[in-house]
Amino acid sequence: MPSIFSEEKHNSRSARYTYIPTITLLDNLRKEGFQPFFACQTRVRNLDKQDHTKHLIRLRREDQILGKEVPEIILLNSHDGSSSYQMLPGFFRAICTNGLVCGDTFGEVRVPHLGPVVDRVIEGAYEVLGIFDRVEEQREAMQGITLSRSAQQAFAHAALTYRYGEEYQPVTEEQILMPRRWEDKKDDLWTIFQRTQENLIKGGLSGRTAKGKRARTRAINGIDGDIKLNRALWVMAENMRQHLA
Repeated sequence: MPSIFSEEKHNSRSARYTYIPTITLLDNLRKEGFQPFFACQTRVRNLDKQDHTKHLIRLRREDQILGKEVPEIILLNSHDGSSSYQMLPGFFRAICTNGLVCGDTFGEVRVPHLGPVVDRVIEGAYEVLGIFDRVEEQREAMQGITLSRSAQQAFAHAALTYRYGEEYQPVTEEQILMPRRWEDKKDDLWTIFQRTQENLIKGGLSGRTAKGKRARTRAINGIDGDIKLNRALWVMAENMRQHLA
């Protein structure tokens, strides 16, 4: 992940642009008890931007590194102007390596590349930590709601429409509701949300193109696409919880 270790901003940035060194921020977050356990960066066609492009890091508290279902901080940054510094609340499920990004209703922390920022970043990490209790409450509430088959179909249809649009969808609602392991053979809202998310993110489902050719659905590998879909699914699940509560 060369962009994480970049030592300067991209030469296209103006003098007003404050370089926020990701590795320095990580060192400061480590001192506060947060540890990174996953990192990736966007692919770029222009190799000149490879060392400055948008990157994502997931962090946990030290005492939760090996947890099965763990709240996490998702850190986004870049050194080429493609992203402000962001911290988002997330949730990780070890059994399927699913990393969820919570919806906009939980808030997020954005720090523009202007002026002194390190203190604001540390403060932001604790703001995100303060959201975790609410995330846990939502998870428990979703686990307490059993969905009828028609409600499951409605959730899956909304997810497919968001992912592929109204006109054509390469797979069916039944396919993205299919559990990939026996632990997920449950009908509560949380599990249906997890199954749908995993099937859409990981892809590999057998379907057909708009022209009728056999094909498998593509995985979502990009940072932006992953976060957008995750957020949308969270909001759908949250809305259904409110409707059925």
